[in-house]
Amino acid sequence: MDAVSRRTIMAMGSILLAPAQVLAAPTSRKLAFAVFRNGVRIGEHRMDIVRQADGVSASSEVSLVVKVGPVPVYRYTHRAVERWRAGRFASLETSTNGNGKVQRVSARRTGAGVMIEAGKGQVIAPVGAAPLTHWNAAVLDGPLFNPQDGKMLAVTARRAGREAVKLADGRSIQTTRWSLRGETQIDNWYDEADGWAALRGKLPDGSTMEYRRL
Repeated sequence: MDAVSRRTIMAMGSILLAPAQVLAAPTSRKLAFAVFRNGVRIGEHRMDIVRQADGVSASSEVSLVVKVGPVPVYRYTHRAVERWRAGRFASLETSTNGNGKVQRVSARRTGAGVMIEAGKGQVIAPVGAAPLTHWNAAVLDGPLFNPQDGKMLAVTARRAGREAVKLADGRSIQTTRWSLRGETQIDNWYDEADGWAALRGKLPDGSTMEYRRL
């Protein structure tokens, strides 16, 4: 696997100035996705979304292995804990390991904006900024940052209409598609309860990554 492919998969494991978005309080649920690259299954992404008295927490675990034939050539893991309070983004902690390269990001909302610490750097993002963790469609048309490296994303989002989408078991459900375009090209689909149902993204090396909900 070339360097472009490695950077691309790391960016997808994560991967606009507007008012702070308010999260519609979801019911607690677990989400699990089979992850494919060019049609080949390379791992899973699992989430545990918990509704609490003071807000919502969302924990994520991603594990991917890319192989050339039977030989693993790239391993990727990503873990994140995201918290929302009073309907607004409150904090995020992530740890990512791509073939031994470890990245950590810490973000929290303050009165001045969202303080993002990544590596030795620190920036203040707009007060309405939120991580692009995909599960929460309410944030897509606001300021977004990459939960893996902490950088703001230069993307625009639009609601692209209603569509049927297939889940990993072959069932079709009705969804709403959101398209993000700019430095990344990603489509997300959300079911009738605004639950994340699927993802498809075009990678810089020309390959395609897909998430299909289990």
